[in-house]
Amino acid sequence: MSDDEQKSNQIGGIAADALRQIIERIERLEEEKKGLQGDIKDVYAQAKSQGFDVKIIRQIVRLRKIEDHEREEIEQLLDLYKAAIGMD
Repeated sequence: MSDDEQKSNQIGGIAADALRQIIERIERLEEEKKGLQGDIKDVYAQAKSQGFDVKIIRQIVRLRKIEDHEREEIEQLLDLYKAAIGMD
């Protein structure tokens, strides 16, 4: 690689080609994410049209991401806090 080519690839100490590839990859992934978010929205709409409560489904999806022992701890604390303020 000639000095001129090296200088064009290095701008201010930054590897321009590597940076460009990273940015382009992020942009592609963001586009894929938008598509997936649209698909998820469609599934929630389908669930709603079938009579399911979407808020509850979202909560279940969140809970399923949590480890069993952590979820049990959260539920115990929630019950304790509810009892403390008279919500039982």
